[in-house]
Amino acid sequence: MKTILASVYAINPYKGSEDGTGWNFVLQIARFHKVIAITRENNRSSIETYKNDNPNDLYQNIQFLYFDTPKWMRFWKRGAKGAMLYYLLWQSLLPRFVRKMNVKYDLVHNLNFHNDWTPSFLWKLSKPMVWGPVGHHPRIPSAYISNRYVERIKEGLKWCVKNYFWKYDPFLKKTLGKSDRVLVMHSQVDGALGLPLEKKVELSQVATVDVDYDKKKIEDDFTVISVGRFVTLKGFEIALNAFIQFYMTLNADQKAKVKFKMIGKGPDEAKLKTLIQRYEVEDSVEILNWMSKADLGEEYRKASVFLFPSHEGAGMVVAEALSYGLPILCFDNCGPGELAGDASLRVSYSNPDTSASAFAENLSILYYGKHYRSTLVDKARSRFESHFRWDRKGEVLKDVYSQVLNR
Repeated sequence: MKTILASVYAINPYKGSEDGTGWNFVLQIARFHKVIAITRENNRSSIETYKNDNPNDLYQNIQFLYFDTPKWMRFWKRGAKGAMLYYLLWQSLLPRFVRKMNVKYDLVHNLNFHNDWTPSFLWKLSKPMVWGPVGHHPRIPSAYISNRYVERIKEGLKWCVKNYFWKYDPFLKKTLGKSDRVLVMHSQVDGALGLPLEKKVELSQVATVDVDYDKKKIEDDFTVISVGRFVTLKGFEIALNAFIQFYMTLNADQKAKVKFKMIGKGPDEAKLKTLIQRYEVEDSVEILNWMSKADLGEEYRKASVFLFPSHEGAGMVVAEALSYGLPILCFDNCGPGELAGDASLRVSYSNPDTSASAFAENLSILYYGKHYRSTLVDKARSRFESHFRWDRKGEVLKDVYSQVLNR
């Protein structure tokens, strides 16, 4: 059994998204190896409380070390604001902390809270190195933010920063050169990095715990669900317009059995509420705030389809929806499109109006095509089983470590 030193900036067993991913990846490493997981001091309380309340034999293979930069280097950081800049500072000082702790390990793994334009500094430790899963958010097509001047400026500036790192940052080049394997989330990561084929391993960080699953009965009631932040990136305005178009084609009896639930919160909420009132669909469209995992699970169970026209390069909620056997309606992109695979109906990019109409048509296909919907339900659950169970991720990591250490 080897020892893996893992940089896990974001880790919290009580949270989802990046923090929950960090926790579950560490557990998966511990199935086959010892792991020294280095994270921030502010994660200590949650980790220790969870370990006390939820015993697990795997803990004996895990050693947590807690590290932060000096206070004068982080006094300005407030929550998520400035997180990426602080992460780079934290990473840059991490090798010195590791040497100071005088721990013994065989391989280093920069595990989470990174994407294809933020370097790691673990190569300074001169050990075999794994980097990833590395993410990549493609640029939002300009047509989909054309009426949002400020957002277009932000998106342009963000892309300028990314291009600088890809082309000129010496630490990113060093990270890529020194990594023995790079885990990539989807097909566009290696293109952005110019990643050599022999270093590439496909492994998405998107996964979720299994649920008590019973196949959905295909009934006349038809509930559409969307989950996420109400921001341009997630495409909620397109989702709502699509549902409204679909809804307007139904007769009165059908409308009474059709619902659309948008679960989340964000700056676009007021705009969504205005659309709901304008088209007088208050009886069939509901906006729900963030809720507990258990309550969200019940919403997934009651739903018929997951509508998710997001532009991002990931989507943890896609894995969650698939675990409940929900067909996915999404864009044909490297994010939700690749994640959902054959369990989805995908729409090509064009413009928001055309996309909304295409999603509305796909809703009609699933609403009237009950046999086809049943087929997609089976594919959704199968897709979860083959791609998004945590134990599958652990087996991939085991193989990757073996390849690197046996070189």
